[in-house]
Amino acid sequence: MAEGDVLFVDVVAADRRIWEGEALSVIARTSEGDIGILPNHEPLLAVLVPCAAEVLTADGKRELIAIDEGFISVADNRVALLTQYGRLAHEISLPEAEREFWDARKKRELGDTSEETRQHHDRARAQIAVARKAQQAS
Repeated sequence: MAEGDVLFVDVVAADRRIWEGEALSVIARTSEGDIGILPNHEPLLAVLVPCAAEVLTADGKRELIAIDEGFISVADNRVALLTQYGRLAHEISLPEAEREFWDARKKRELGDTSEETRQHHDRARAQIAVARKAQQAS
């Protein structure tokens, strides 16, 4: 592959680097909706919302990553997803994520409007999406 045919992707959470490498494409969700990034994409800076981000690696594998709020930056075939929290699909327990989701949802239904409960709810929803996509791909 020629240099302009791939992206260099770096997914970084507050506590660690989650994934880095060459990729053919990246899909993530911004505050404006889903966005797909291919090589030679125009420069971009956008706000990420909790989602199941997908990276199609240069060797054709699909990495699924649950991410929290953050930012995506694209320039010169380099993509950075910067987030407070992130987990690869194989690091997620679907039953645990579902339990967290229902606990947070119950709190919200009982009137808890705290930022912490909203984050737990959204984070668990992203993890569930990643775990389910990973199961379907297996």
